[in-house]
Amino acid sequence: MYPFTTIRDYQTCLIQHQTSCKQAVLFYLKQIEEWKHLNALVHLFADEAMARAEQLDAERTAGKKTGKLHGVVFTIKDVLAYQQHPVSAASPILKGFHSIYNSTVVERLLQEGAIIIGTNNCDEFAMGSSNENSAYGAVKNQLDETRVPGGSSGGSAVAVQAQLCMVSLGSDTGGSVRQPADFCGIVGMKPSYGRISRHGLIAYGSSFDQVGILANNAADVALVLSVIAGADEFDSTVSSLPVPDYAEELNVQTNSKPVLGYFKQTLEHEGLDEEIRSAHKDFIKKCKADGYEVKELDFSLIDYIVPAYYVLTTAEASSNLSRYDGVRYGPQFTPVKEELTEFYSANRSQGFGKEVQRRIMLGTFVLSSGYYDAYYTKAQQVRRKLFEQIKLVFNDIDVLLMPVSPTTAFKIGEKKNNPVEMYLADIYTVFANLTGIPAVSIPLFRHSNGLPFGLQLMTKHFDELSLLRLSKEWMNCYKAV
Repeated sequence: MYPFTTIRDYQTCLIQHQTSCKQAVLFYLKQIEEWKHLNALVHLFADEAMARAEQLDAERTAGKKTGKLHGVVFTIKDVLAYQQHPVSAASPILKGFHSIYNSTVVERLLQEGAIIIGTNNCDEFAMGSSNENSAYGAVKNQLDETRVPGGSSGGSAVAVQAQLCMVSLGSDTGGSVRQPADFCGIVGMKPSYGRISRHGLIAYGSSFDQVGILANNAADVALVLSVIAGADEFDSTVSSLPVPDYAEELNVQTNSKPVLGYFKQTLEHEGLDEEIRSAHKDFIKKCKADGYEVKELDFSLIDYIVPAYYVLTTAEASSNLSRYDGVRYGPQFTPVKEELTEFYSANRSQGFGKEVQRRIMLGTFVLSSGYYDAYYTKAQQVRRKLFEQIKLVFNDIDVLLMPVSPTTAFKIGEKKNNPVEMYLADIYTVFANLTGIPAVSIPLFRHSNGLPFGLQLMTKHFDELSLLRLSKEWMNCYKAV
């Protein structure tokens, strides 16, 4: 049954005794060993995964009821709490820390029979677009090991890409699931803000963060989403709206084609690679030829998206990361002194990497007296305008199309010393986080440089089902990767 295709096919093979959970774990452990130089995993739970696989096999053989994710081998980003397991957000300041509880998403995976085989490398505290900002070193893209896999969930994307697991969980604050999926040629979905509990997710920007799913196909994303989504008493920001059975409803036929739309400014932007531009324009023509109504929309706020996003997220990061002081979490880098300011300064200077320090300083600056109204308040006003505009947009269309990234995967080190250029590359992904709408990257295209790139689809709040249906249909009909 290997290489892995879909969860449904795998579980059918389990029922028909064509394979076992133990065989699956053995396969992925072999893959992890073969591709360990990609640096996608930071912690491996080999013995534990094997023991759980044997337990699940025994329960299934004994006729016990199996969960929706029975035997599915997962990796999780190193920002998700897994009880009695290390979690460090790829930062020295959390070195050696073990979680004392399960995040809600991990708890729900385990309840449905999942096997967690390891945790994934990522940009420190999920701050980055290349997975180079990690205490564990950079992650390499399997398709070209001289290139980045994207970030901050680069390790999670490579784990799926290189068949180190079946499905992986990441987090998406401004594109950190979709951009790595784009660079690695897989599916990456960020649901609506509030669709999935953030309990146990180490915070970067609390009003932006959302757990996301990386997989090989839309059907697997739908099944995992149906398990981990929904209300949670530990998270006051999670939605109490009913969760559809995405996996069952995915194949329900609809009577009409959705109305598509795109912002003309996104395809006219000077930073967009010409081949990516042409591929998206050609795809829009193909959609029209196939009977879709496609509307060109005007979007005058495109140049405000990235500045607003970085003002707001760095402000939230400055607040969230103030709890890491060398007293309550992780190691102390300096002996306790009478002068508390010096103690904090020494620990935070050595415990945080350069990119995290940069964002904390930016966030502290925009929140400071004299600059709060000039930066933070203005950014919130932009966010409000974007939120109001997207509601109007979805009165006229059903699905918004957009590129994922201006370029394909770039060389390791290429943008490391130019943070502004790195930030500007988020121009197409941060929109969904600013407005809270769901978005997915699906791998449809191939560049002349041999690398994949995707199409980004967005729908109105909590309409993940339409997003998943269209993703599945288009990957079956149009995928060229």
